[in-house]
Amino acid sequence: MATIQVDVVSAEESIFSGAAKFVALPGEAGELGILPKHTPLITRIKPGAVRIERADNGEEEFVFVAGGILEVQPDHVTVLADTAIRGKDLDEAKAAEAQKLAEEAMKNAKSDIDFAKAQSEFAAMAAQIAALRKFRKK
Repeated sequence: MATIQVDVVSAEESIFSGAAKFVALPGEAGELGILPKHTPLITRIKPGAVRIERADNGEEEFVFVAGGILEVQPDHVTVLADTAIRGKDLDEAKAAEAQKLAEEAMKNAKSDIDFAKAQSEFAAMAAQIAALRKFRKK
């Protein structure tokens, strides 16, 4: 059985490292599916869920990323995430509160830069909540 090495890292820590049968994640131009021996690729990723089908037990590993860079080689996938949180560690209440605070910050923004920062945070929290709800359905 062909496998591909997958590493998901953030600035703080390594979130996942292991062999996988398949990886799916939100690329800049749409959802990407990566199998072993994939064509080399470098692209930005959007906030959303990285789904990894583990080679050892066939279970699906889930990681939320708030954007970053993806590098794909035929035998290796590296996700360099701005922020990465294991699916089991996501907290919907905290994300909803952060989204509410970002919405308030957008309303009270004094400059375009403040508004853009708040809007970016709002979008990341919305993606986190959507990913969490999708993950919890399984």
